[in-house]
Amino acid sequence: MKPLEDYLIIDFSQFLSGPSASLRLADMGARVIKIEKPGTGDICRTLYTSDLIMNGESSVFHTINRNKESFAIDFKQPEELAKLKKLLAKADVVMHNFRPGVMERIGLSYEEVQKINPNVVYASISGYGSKGAFKDLPGQDLLLQSLTALTWLTGNEGDGPVPMGLSIVDMLAGAHLAQGILAALYRKVTQNVGALIEVSMLESAFDFQFETITTFFNDGGELPVRTKTNNANAYLGAPYGIYQTKNGYMSLAMGSIPVLAELLSCEELKQFPENKFTLRDDIKSVLAAHLQTQDSEYWLNILEPADIWCANVLNYEQLFAQEGFRVLDFVQEVEMTDGYRYKTTRCPIRIDGELFTFGKASPKLGQDNENIIKEFNLC
Repeated sequence: MKPLEDYLIIDFSQFLSGPSASLRLADMGARVIKIEKPGTGDICRTLYTSDLIMNGESSVFHTINRNKESFAIDFKQPEELAKLKKLLAKADVVMHNFRPGVMERIGLSYEEVQKINPNVVYASISGYGSKGAFKDLPGQDLLLQSLTALTWLTGNEGDGPVPMGLSIVDMLAGAHLAQGILAALYRKVTQNVGALIEVSMLESAFDFQFETITTFFNDGGELPVRTKTNNANAYLGAPYGIYQTKNGYMSLAMGSIPVLAELLSCEELKQFPENKFTLRDDIKSVLAAHLQTQDSEYWLNILEPADIWCANVLNYEQLFAQEGFRVLDFVQEVEMTDGYRYKTTRCPIRIDGELFTFGKASPKLGQDNENIIKEFNLC
């Protein structure tokens, strides 16, 4: 039995942040009913990545909405809203990621839902919270990365602002929402009370930087400075970074420079007796030139036995060929109701050694309407 079996999640969320939270709950056994607009559904159905269309819809939608049901309903219509409220009365969790005020205008605010379901866990993600000058701005990942200074931590000193290559703020906000929901469900079981869970992408982006922000506040207000080359962390000294070798790239984490100088037989590096933060550009410059003289495997065969923190830099093709990846059994194949099958990742959490995998893929728009209407007597 999965940990969240018998829990019903009604999910109004779209795009990535909210659906990523409900995906994790579904992975652990919760029943997730996705509320969608008739005709178009979740906008993410047509948010294409690299123009990849899978069974007529976006790969992004399929990735983040597997193992869910779809209930298409125009809840702006009074008679449809009445049906929806019947469903919400049965829910353990109601969640959305609309802008502040949208659910209130529809008549589905926390207070309204609480009237029909007093112990409900009501969870929301917003872009910037419900207060302040930012609150009405669009909550999109790149914009949040830009506004929260994340773009000044990646890349080298002369690169200008560089965003991360993933929708990291969406994923973080989704993870935080799932954490809040799980905590509230525990309290609901132990104290028989519901909860209002609120997460903003803005605060998730700030929390992601707790180390760097704390350093800024306690280091004289000095802005983070990336190294001129091979930067991987604006607050860490050499050798921390990724370096080109004769046939590829390798990464070096924290380590003693004198020890590295001996292991790598690098005479020029021996002039640096300590890991001085102020010398990190000079140290990295010497390292970068020296490491290009041999293949990655040559250096790794020297450094790994000496317990130096280092790694090969792999692309997807190289990664998926590794025994270390294959042994995880991290890829699962799922199937839609029309027989369309696709490969995707599984839940990364194990409980009592059990992997949480499901064969159920993402839903067609409104595919579960008939069953939901009948089961919950929504007529």
